[in-house]
Amino acid sequence: MNLNQAVMKRVEEILKQKLMSYYRLELNSGVNHSTMQKLKSADRTGCNLKTIFLLIYGLGVTPEEFFASPLFKEENIQID
Repeated sequence: MNLNQAVMKRVEEILKQKLMSYYRLELNSGVNHSTMQKLKSADRTGCNLKTIFLLIYGLGVTPEEFFASPLFKEENIQID
């Protein structure tokens, strides 16, 4: 899986845990709707670091909590 897919899977996991909607995440993070739609549809092969951190803080978790997932193990990420 590429980095964008891993980030969005992790976002979805945390949204479910927190019973939060994508709309609420957009409001909390400042990531606009069109960017969120592109990320969700995996149009991009990767996210920029600023967007990832905006999402993390919008979810109300720390970067350590966000990346503490098997999704981000080296063998699970394809970086091209």
